[in-house]
Amino acid sequence: MLSSFQILLPVFGLVFVGFACRRCGVLGPSAASELNRFVVWLALPALLFDITAHATWQQFYQPAFIAVFALASGGVFVLILILRILSGRHLADASVDAIAASYPNTGYVGFPLCMIVFGTASLTATTIATILVTCVLFALAIVLIEAGLQTERTPHKLGLAVVRSLARNPLIVSPMAGALVASTHVTVPQSVETFLKLLSGAASPCALVCLGLFLAEKRPATIARRGSLLLTGSKLLLHPVLTWWLAARVFALPLALVQIAVLLAALPTGTGPFMLAEFYQREAHITSRTILLSTLGSLVSLSFLLFYMPHNR
Repeated sequence: MLSSFQILLPVFGLVFVGFACRRCGVLGPSAASELNRFVVWLALPALLFDITAHATWQQFYQPAFIAVFALASGGVFVLILILRILSGRHLADASVDAIAASYPNTGYVGFPLCMIVFGTASLTATTIATILVTCVLFALAIVLIEAGLQTERTPHKLGLAVVRSLARNPLIVSPMAGALVASTHVTVPQSVETFLKLLSGAASPCALVCLGLFLAEKRPATIARRGSLLLTGSKLLLHPVLTWWLAARVFALPLALVQIAVLLAALPTGTGPFMLAEFYQREAHITSRTILLSTLGSLVSLSFLLFYMPHNR
């Protein structure tokens, strides 16, 4: 139990730093928006490019694990998307809600937590999950958000507008460029590699500080409270349960892979959905509250899960 606390507490520390800086006036009201732009346009694209450019596709070819994580995350995404649309939410807002309920924090929490519990054997599976989350799930959400924002256009113009927007989106272009580098076996120069490491290293702390800045802003919380409870419950309960059923019962993965998949699915919501909501100027207070509640709740749920896993007995 102590391991999960030791990993998650620094996350709260960075969020608190941003919160305190905004409340104390050290950073101004536009700090969250500007810092978010830095993450979306520079730091996160560098991280996505670096991950995909160094991927060894033969090593990562695990179709059963890929299917489990993709189906579980996609299933939660689609379910929440439908429920939110039926409740009257705009397609763009419903898409942000859907990714907040299905986007585990594999990059910032998953890697260190799995390393502590399972060792280096977990790196491949965690990298696969991270690519699925940061590329595939992110791309799906962006497509739906762009489609929702272009609803006033005629169908053929809608398609062109979405394609143009995606072609200019750094969160889509960067992993595609990285995959191209990996597939062509191009060696990234050391100077470029150092540049990418320095820039991508800023993605996690800046995103978390940015979240703290946003949480420090005073906003009506009535609607956010209702919506965020649904999304938090889906993330911490539905997502890992569905993942366990698919991994253990449907695809019959080895026990170690089942445990890794469930632990990754049980992670709290990452900062990616918040960055999307802020970037597209949607209702980011629901997303930010979901991140906060799921991170708090995961202190209990992850500790419980780690304690009762057969691997840890």
